[in-house]
Amino acid sequence: MKLPLPPARSLGNKLALVFFAVIAVAFSVIFFFVVPQLQSNLEHQRVTELRRVVPVFTAQFASVLGSNKSGHQIDDFVRSVGDSADAEVTVFAKSELWVQYSSRVNGDIRASRALAASAFRSGLIQAGVESSAGHRTAQAAVPLKRAGEKHPFRIVVYSRDLGDVQDAVALIRTRMLIAGGIALLIALVGGYMVARALARRVRRLETAAKQVAAGNFIEPLPENSEDELGQLTRTFNEMQVQLARVDSARREFIANASHELRTPIFSLGGFVELLQDEDLDEETRTEFLWLMREQVERLQKLAVSLLDLSRIDAGSLELNPEDVDLSELAREVAGEFTPAVSRHHTRLQLSLPHDDVEAICDRERVAQIMRILLDNALRHTPEGTRVTVSADRLNGTAELTVADSGPGVSGPAADRVFERFFTGDAARGSGLGLAIARELADRMNGKIALRSEPGKTAFTLALPAVKDRNWSA
Repeated sequence: MKLPLPPARSLGNKLALVFFAVIAVAFSVIFFFVVPQLQSNLEHQRVTELRRVVPVFTAQFASVLGSNKSGHQIDDFVRSVGDSADAEVTVFAKSELWVQYSSRVNGDIRASRALAASAFRSGLIQAGVESSAGHRTAQAAVPLKRAGEKHPFRIVVYSRDLGDVQDAVALIRTRMLIAGGIALLIALVGGYMVARALARRVRRLETAAKQVAAGNFIEPLPENSEDELGQLTRTFNEMQVQLARVDSARREFIANASHELRTPIFSLGGFVELLQDEDLDEETRTEFLWLMREQVERLQKLAVSLLDLSRIDAGSLELNPEDVDLSELAREVAGEFTPAVSRHHTRLQLSLPHDDVEAICDRERVAQIMRILLDNALRHTPEGTRVTVSADRLNGTAELTVADSGPGVSGPAADRVFERFFTGDAARGSGLGLAIARELADRMNGKIALRSEPGKTAFTLALPAVKDRNWSA
């Protein structure tokens, strides 16, 4: 039972949620980390400004508080300093830290006794941000000393309200929340639209893949982008072309194989019926037997080719590497083709050196390749052509070449001669021989190449020479 695939639009939903989550995380970082850091920086700036201002009034305070002025005069002075410093000024008396004077007429005193006590103990200006009853203030505590005395006789605390900083940060938070909400909505809608567009492209590829999987090749998909999906589309189109070519070759091979099998089988059936005729003379019977043998050989050759291909594809082809003299092997295989060459009225010429041309290879498989090349030369060239077999050593390789003086192989066909099932003309054959030859050469760390021009076609098998013993099965 085939399970249904989830709808493609789920990809759009997931991508939209991902965009939403990314924007939400970004705004969360800004809201919970950046904005508080901004508030802290603004408050620190206010404290620094206050710390820089208060020393201006220190000498005046020491003079006024050390004089015999009345309390009313001192109150007026404290309020005037508060106006000048733009701060609430509070004067604490000695170590008891009770409020002696304040520029604040009404309301609670905001000056921090803890900060004043720290200034009294250290004898140095102390500054910081204090919070009281929900209000945050920047404060600076200044100790006042008389000449010759070790401890301060008064502590003056300057306080500036940080409500404007809190209001500004609150406004920023509000604007951030509004902007974040709008951005999240835009991200959700925009991400969903973008994700839907991507999902449509993925769904188009999915639909096309199903069509191809069902054996229905379609028109190439439009390649209208250079992103990953565009590259995937381009790869899919290339894959479809390759599959279509393989499918066409498969169909052609089935047709050729069916014809190859049907013809000898029908012929054998006909000959068997004719041989049952008791009135046949001996000469005719002998001719029929010879023709039957030829058809059986055709069937055997096709069966062997198919078996070799299946072994190669399955990786079960066994190779036995050894030192092989290609010249000697060429003479032996060429001798096997004497009857075929004679029937074809072809002159088979051996151009082999006196010295050995030794290669590291599987003797039987090289012989099989040579038989394929010689059979190919006889099959695809007119009668009366010349076929030449040569061997040589070149740059650490041992080469065996089979050349003929036929019409040559045209450009498009030359590019496909080693493809399975490909036949370049109407000559009989399944198109498997050269494909098998190339596969065998590759597995012996060799290669086989074609050189063709009008009046000459040459297939060259190059194998590792004996001195290069890096070959392995």
